[in-house]
Amino acid sequence: MHDGWFEEDTTHGPVRVDTFDESRPHEGKVLGIVQAHADDMPLCSGGLVAKLVAEGYKAFIIQTTNDEKCGPGSSGDAIKSNEVDVDALASSLGIEEVFNLGYRNHRQEENSMLEQRCRLIFLFRHLQVDTLMSFHPWAKWEENPDHYITGQLVESACWMAGMGKDYPEQVQAGMKPHGVRDKYYWVMRPGSPYNHVTDISPFLDEKIASMSTNKSQGPAGAHGRRMKESLAKQGLKLPAFGDDEEEADRAYIRLFGLEEHKRMGEPYDLEYAEYHYYFPPGGSFPYHDTAGKIEAYVKQNAVKL
Repeated sequence: MHDGWFEEDTTHGPVRVDTFDESRPHEGKVLGIVQAHADDMPLCSGGLVAKLVAEGYKAFIIQTTNDEKCGPGSSGDAIKSNEVDVDALASSLGIEEVFNLGYRNHRQEENSMLEQRCRLIFLFRHLQVDTLMSFHPWAKWEENPDHYITGQLVESACWMAGMGKDYPEQVQAGMKPHGVRDKYYWVMRPGSPYNHVTDISPFLDEKIASMSTNKSQGPAGAHGRRMKESLAKQGLKLPAFGDDEEEADRAYIRLFGLEEHKRMGEPYDLEYAEYHYYFPPGGSFPYHDTAGKIEAYVKQNAVKL
């Protein structure tokens, strides 16, 4: 992220400002979060995930890579360290479970696309995922293959999971075809489209906690404790950093790690915000979004035989 990211119009259609609904309108729904790396979701959507869980969703993380390239020590050390971080991430946001697919980091091209899609469809059906959160499969300027390949596989798996003739052995084994209804795509690069602005101010503590779990990599997770240690060697301290390392990490994020989210909120009179591209039930185009109209028409006009 950098200054001026959203100076150009990167939206497609009208922008919806989304605020917290304490009536729990999503009670019983399932949210599937497909990320490639430990820092993807907390940086882009930690606030929205906290909001959706508070509104009734049961959430699950599906981690596609092993993060071997991002973290301390050897590749093996990095894999273990990032697994610990993702488990802590799930705990920080009330997420039910983490599924690790374990593919090589930055090498998604060498993995079978069919196998990955099959595994995603299996999990979407098994978990009965209603709402999906992941990478935008057609966003501009994405250089990381783990991001755009995961995004493309997720998009096709969301669609195919609802078709009984795709992977029929899963259906024969007792799984019901189950297509994903709606999707939130992350805004990760300059020029990425967005049409959904979430007020994350009520969930700022959860957002900070989720970012702080990312100790192995990322711009924020352990910077506070490092700054605290560096200042102590100079005989200095920052009172805002408190007395322990975790308190310092979260204070660092609160003071220095949320500027982008503050700037996102300003055009919409929000203190802090996250941007997403939202695909509603029925698709992104109005002429596809007919399910609700049909249901309403039947309810109003159907009579007994």
